[in-house]
Amino acid sequence: MTTDDVHKVRSFEHPGAGRKRAKATPKGRQVDPTAAHEIEQLLGDRPRQRDMLIEYLHLIQDHYRQISAAHLAALADEMKLSFAEVFETATFYAHFDVVKEGEPDIAPLTIRVCDSLTCAMLGAERLLAELQDKAGPGIRVVRAPCVGRCDTAPAAEVGHNFVDHATVDNVLATAKAGDTHTHLPSYIGYDAYVADGGYTLLNRLRSGELAREDLLKSLDDASLRGLGGAGFPTGRKWRAVLGEPGPRLMAINGDEGEPGTFKDRYYLETDPHRFLEGMLIGAHVVEAPDIYIYIRDEYPASREILTREIAKLPAGGPRLHMRRGAGAYICGEESSLLESIEGKRGLPRHKPPYPFQVGLFGLPTLINNVETLWWVRDIVEKGADWWKSHGRHERHGLRSFSVSGRVKNPGMKLAPAGITVRELIDEYCGGMADGHSFRAYLPGGASGGILPASMDDIPLDFGTLEKYGCFIGSAAIVILSQQDSVRLAALNLMRFFEDESCGQCTPCRAGTQKAAQLMERPVWNRALLDELSQAMRDASICGLGQAASNPLTSVIKYFPDEFKEAAE
Repeated sequence: MTTDDVHKVRSFEHPGAGRKRAKATPKGRQVDPTAAHEIEQLLGDRPRQRDMLIEYLHLIQDHYRQISAAHLAALADEMKLSFAEVFETATFYAHFDVVKEGEPDIAPLTIRVCDSLTCAMLGAERLLAELQDKAGPGIRVVRAPCVGRCDTAPAAEVGHNFVDHATVDNVLATAKAGDTHTHLPSYIGYDAYVADGGYTLLNRLRSGELAREDLLKSLDDASLRGLGGAGFPTGRKWRAVLGEPGPRLMAINGDEGEPGTFKDRYYLETDPHRFLEGMLIGAHVVEAPDIYIYIRDEYPASREILTREIAKLPAGGPRLHMRRGAGAYICGEESSLLESIEGKRGLPRHKPPYPFQVGLFGLPTLINNVETLWWVRDIVEKGADWWKSHGRHERHGLRSFSVSGRVKNPGMKLAPAGITVRELIDEYCGGMADGHSFRAYLPGGASGGILPASMDDIPLDFGTLEKYGCFIGSAAIVILSQQDSVRLAALNLMRFFEDESCGQCTPCRAGTQKAAQLMERPVWNRALLDELSQAMRDASICGLGQAASNPLTSVIKYFPDEFKEAAE
């Protein structure tokens, strides 16, 4: 091959070879200098570590009321992350309003109207439609999943200020007044808590006066179980984490997103230090130097109270890190919670390994629910016999029931474990609301199934409802009356699960969508719905998909009249 032939080959392989190349043009998304400066100023001297991504997305959202593509690119550049990684995280969470290039800005004020079951029963759809019609310019009105205020339904959020028993008039009056900031309820602060003996137990444990094994034995003897829904024995969980090689971490699951549930919010907004002391005791037992406290975004008052009260704690002890959810029910699942704390999308992890083995940042992690830790001090100080002295129908302990729906006095009801729903309504809720007769109830929130009023004598506790295809979960009790359609209630719940599915696995992602479509039809295909429900239970990665069909199967099994009416 001659020299000329070589040049011809090179020219063929590289068109334009031998000629002067044009000046290179940068490819991909460029960082806007103004946006870069704004992000740099907003972050200040905060660390640019990966797990802070969601916290910084909140900073942008709070400051600008939206998150622009330019700010996402600047944040990615500032944190040395890919734009795709930042974008997929921001768009995963419902509370981040991401504005893509070419889209109009979000309205300055957002009103969110809860559309979950209890609020829907009490007129949320009509409220939403009227607000959208009358809100006027500068105000965006959108629907929102359960905000944890079922006892004061319907609920709406104006900015970060919740309006209980919401009406068009009081919501728009709140917006017009510019009352968009969080209001804090009265609660037991640090000084009052200490004056009543608070942190004595923690100090005894830290000084060695109380042996770690004696404390664990108290929890074992009381049979305290996880009160977030799973019901795993607390003492056994602490021992399992302690049995793993260190270092170890602790994470708090304050993402109380199950429709109908609001007990954790009640405890955080009334007696937060009782929870904090239980948390610090747990961290001491498993020797965790860091605690990550994850509180759902719908609980701004709880987060503000904890931030204020943590600042009053004496120096020393583990490092406490507050983490803010961003509107994702899936993050109540423990492994999704860990992913979110790490600044990622809340996608459930495959198990095993389990979080107590490989958890937060790859380390053994103790994960506890807010209420579980709230009871630690009382159980250890008063003794296991005190705890077990409560209970009915051969059950033991206390349960914090979140009761909402068609009762006279809804709210958080502390009652004996094993109480029946009829006893709960009559003794703790003042009976049914005027004009309503008891028809059906949810014994465990959205995923716990639906039972008819004729089955009102079942003790409400762990292990008593499973044989009926239901479970107590987080003890969220929603009461339906003769004015409510059980079939439409189940459809409301399925739409919630469809919206909240993380999308990682097909059985849940496609199953909830298909189930909602089938349930919208006036005639139900029972065989297909049964088959679909079984596939979701068998093949979904986490509890969301596995339990999403419980309300559906309950309607078919326990409400044949309504099912037959739908099939005619």
